[in-house]
Amino acid sequence: MDKERYNRQILLPELGEEGQEKLSRARVLLVGVGGLGSPIALYLTGAGVGTLGLMDDDVVSLNNLQRQVLYSESEIGESKALCAARRLRALNSDIVIKPYPMRLTPENAHEIMQEYDLVVDGCDNFATRFLINDTCAQLGIPYVYGAICGLEGQVAVFLHRAGSHATYRTLHPDKEATLQMPLPSKAVLGVTPGIVGCTEASEVIKLICGYGQPLIDQLWTIDLHTMQTLVIDL
Repeated sequence: MDKERYNRQILLPELGEEGQEKLSRARVLLVGVGGLGSPIALYLTGAGVGTLGLMDDDVVSLNNLQRQVLYSESEIGESKALCAARRLRALNSDIVIKPYPMRLTPENAHEIMQEYDLVVDGCDNFATRFLINDTCAQLGIPYVYGAICGLEGQVAVFLHRAGSHATYRTLHPDKEATLQMPLPSKAVLGVTPGIVGCTEASEVIKLICGYGQPLIDQLWTIDLHTMQTLVIDL
């Protein structure tokens, strides 16, 4: 562990050297390295999460750059997972970055996710979230959920431990009806996924280090029109 690199967070009584060691041993899979995934990946890498998996089958496009701050104009047309891995390795060579330039599917979910301690949500569709949720339930690992629309966002922690009851299906109990819903608008302010993604990264670090009150069985929401936030028991 490079104490100089992590000095400022080691100074926090909530973390200390013990918390930093926990981070260095943690294995986190990020599904989706776009608007939400960019801040999640950057801050987990900066914090020193030992192994970070990056899963995304998309390529960088010009209209991503307004919010997907991992990427540059020179990378347009290239794999997001591979570009993100290159950028994150340049930020922190202490940790292991494992890119998966592919979509999470029922065929590969169990094999890949079983290598990780928890999964964090950077995706943008219902089907993938149901798949993450159900595979996490099978594997007994936590799922840090986040979603955005326009100037609004939400975060929750599902399946954290024995006795934790809320899952993604608590929010959307009827999978078939949910999958048939119209797609949400693609309109989004660039800072919305920044704020929500940073909140997800914070929840991941809290779970790994064991401090504070993670959003277990709770849904946190924010409205950037008014900066009103709510925490709702699920």
